[in-house]
Amino acid sequence: MSRHFFLLTCSILAFLALGVISIPQGLADGGKKPNFIFIFADDQAYNTIGDIEVKTPNLDRLIRQGTTFTHAYNQGCWHEAVCIASRNMLNSGRFLWHAEKNAQNLEAERVAGRFWSEYLKQAGYHTFFSGKWHLQADVQSAFDHVRHVRPGMPKDRPTGYNRPIEGEPDPWKPWETSEGGYWSGGKHWSEVVADDACDYLQKSPQRENPFFMYVAFNAPHDPRQSPKEFVDRYPLANVRLPVSYLPEYPFKDAIGCGRLLRDEYLAPFPRTPYAVKVNRQEYYAIITHMDAQIGRILDALAQTDVAESTYVIFSADHGLAVGNHGLMGKQNMFDHSVRVPFIIRGPQVDSGHTHSGSIYLQDVMPTTLELAGIKKPAHVQFRSILPLLKRERKENYDAIYGAYKNSQRMVTADGYKLILYPAIKKVLLFDLRNDPNEMTNLSSQSKHASRVKQLFARLLELQKQTGDPMDLKRVYPDLI
Repeated sequence: MSRHFFLLTCSILAFLALGVISIPQGLADGGKKPNFIFIFADDQAYNTIGDIEVKTPNLDRLIRQGTTFTHAYNQGCWHEAVCIASRNMLNSGRFLWHAEKNAQNLEAERVAGRFWSEYLKQAGYHTFFSGKWHLQADVQSAFDHVRHVRPGMPKDRPTGYNRPIEGEPDPWKPWETSEGGYWSGGKHWSEVVADDACDYLQKSPQRENPFFMYVAFNAPHDPRQSPKEFVDRYPLANVRLPVSYLPEYPFKDAIGCGRLLRDEYLAPFPRTPYAVKVNRQEYYAIITHMDAQIGRILDALAQTDVAESTYVIFSADHGLAVGNHGLMGKQNMFDHSVRVPFIIRGPQVDSGHTHSGSIYLQDVMPTTLELAGIKKPAHVQFRSILPLLKRERKENYDAIYGAYKNSQRMVTADGYKLILYPAIKKVLLFDLRNDPNEMTNLSSQSKHASRVKQLFARLLELQKQTGDPMDLKRVYPDLI
């Protein structure tokens, strides 16, 4: 018996004794555990896949081969960088405000083993990382094999803001490599991530252990740069304005999305149709460029002998407005910003299936743990989606929670969404079935008064679950 195998066996036995690992039927008798490739985008809205306007042939391939969850959400964030909170929840398994309490101690959590990749390592997985990290935890120790580690976003330039202005020369060109950003280092970061992943996959058959790959693109986060050929695929005349386009969102300052918020300053105020179309053109282009890199990863996997035993999961840490409701960023509670793509392909997953049950994107963590035979840790609050894939239940949550700092709160349930802006005591109610673009506020209609109160009561319950300290009863006594 090799020393490596002996130590691995001792480690597994120790965790079995602690109840951390529970080997499922079929794996205990020499069956091989599945591999996982988690592909993560940044700033990609839910409606940019399977869409006629946005070209994503490789994600569309995943859609045909796997199951797509159309209603996957992010719970929100405690500061402007929504991705930090989203990734914290993803790797810790904790709901929003519980994760916020541990945000400064994330490395201690990792060292203690209470971390996504650490649980999989404990179960015998070889772990890989490349791309955007953006967490206060040691990525070099969190994974066995680490390639390029990127910051929250590529370094931007002043020329990328407050533009374009119709009739004036545009100082920004997405394909101009001298601007740095995604081009820093000489090769587009999305291509580098794909290079790293493909190289790892080419060597995967040489390993005895199953693997977990965390492949994190910075794209399509701004600065939205891609080769010119990808921008040219979206002639400006063919780019549509969003249905919910507004020159300015009337409550932008009250909700923390005014002119001083970096994301919102990307385009001029007020928003013009021209500026919104150009931003969307560049957004679509960098998505399509990333999609091409995802295709390379899928092709590399197909060339291995482990493709059939590998789960591929694609998602993003939040969406993005890019002109919807007069907003540009993700710091809001509209669906274009809180919903994300979520596709899973793998053994015994239905092909070409669409599931409309509500999930959180962070449900991917307990899902992979369950598939790996790991008993769900006590601190993990998100839920495995396997019961939905097996049709044992229709959704993971009967109500979805959302928050942005202390300026916004949201609950979605029973086909309706309630949004609160506490600073101005504003109440918004949307009928999502009949008004999916969230354009008609029903909260002032007397026939919806009881529904508003019902949703408010659901929100108070979710506040307890997520550890939300905000006293909404004090702000909205009339809704109790």
